[in-house]
Amino acid sequence: MKFSEVIGQKEVQERLVQMVKEDRLPHAMMLCGPAGSGKMALAVAFGCYLLGLKDNKDVDQPEHPMLAKLEHPDLHFTYPTIKLPSMSSDHKPVSDDFAHEWHDLMMQGPYFTLDQWLTAVGAENQQAIITAGESDELVRKLSLKSSQGGYKVSIIWLPERMNIECANKLLKLIEEPPTQTVFLMVCEEPDKLLETIRSRVQRIDVKKIDNETIRQALVERRGISDDAAQRISRLANGSWLKAMEALQAGTENEQFLDMFMMLMRLAYQRRVRELRKWSETMAGFGREKQKRFLQFFLRMLRENFMYNFQQQELVYMTQEEEDFAKNFARFINEANILQLYDLTNLAIRDIGQNANAKIVFFDFALKMIVLLIQK
Repeated sequence: MKFSEVIGQKEVQERLVQMVKEDRLPHAMMLCGPAGSGKMALAVAFGCYLLGLKDNKDVDQPEHPMLAKLEHPDLHFTYPTIKLPSMSSDHKPVSDDFAHEWHDLMMQGPYFTLDQWLTAVGAENQQAIITAGESDELVRKLSLKSSQGGYKVSIIWLPERMNIECANKLLKLIEEPPTQTVFLMVCEEPDKLLETIRSRVQRIDVKKIDNETIRQALVERRGISDDAAQRISRLANGSWLKAMEALQAGTENEQFLDMFMMLMRLAYQRRVRELRKWSETMAGFGREKQKRFLQFFLRMLRENFMYNFQQQELVYMTQEEEDFAKNFARFINEANILQLYDLTNLAIRDIGQNANAKIVFFDFALKMIVLLIQK
């Protein structure tokens, strides 16, 4: 993987490369930042850059085939794992147990969430952690000489998920690193790491991706129209992950918008019989989909409320959503916005607690009649 495949983050790229060129590369670094900012993409690209170095320090040097496939013997990945039923009771899960699933996910691109990783390994309600067995494996792997005579790179994804035994062993490894070993940690919640580890790594903060960079990437890499890219980049709010979710969730969000518009029109017209049918349709969705609709509903409340202020830079809607807002937004105002928020959050809580969905949504719809007429 090359730096050119990273979405934006040119400033961080230049800083990392400059460290190498000036021979002041720390042996342990931690990339911190919000989800979707490209921390993992940066870590992998920089790791590949280090492993591709010989006498050539050109950022755009040709990539070794093993690096393109992320199969270089001196590139090591560590990530949270789960205990499978097939594992023996005394076995401590390690990354190598899930190497095939990890490689498949990485080859789809270095932008993914913990939930996507857990889905890939078939985890249901398990807590994914990095075990002490993983630190033992790292000690073993990194004690070996580099197969290519250069760096050894250890990329640790979500180190905040190490258990205490693993963290203490890793601390010792960082304090006494093997020759020419570089640790690259990719962290979202650094405060959950041991202070002793945080104090021994160089922290590099990765900011949100700017909207214009996301817009350009959507047009160039995904081939979508400039107008659609503009809107999605605003919705993404600095996260490439959210931009991808916006593309993939298009069909479901269209359905949610239809249900939102239908509810508001029926409530405004006080058509109680049709509102009952609406609530029955909602009850037919699975609970997770019902909660996603209610989260969508909260977003629509916020966007329509902001639309009233006529500040376009504060509004994040698709064209279809904005078309509806032109006539509807005035009904979401200072008189009812807080009550609407409370009502929706109450419905989210009730659905999460397995309340009868027909009753929840019919009550939700009836109360909408009263709240919409408040001015």
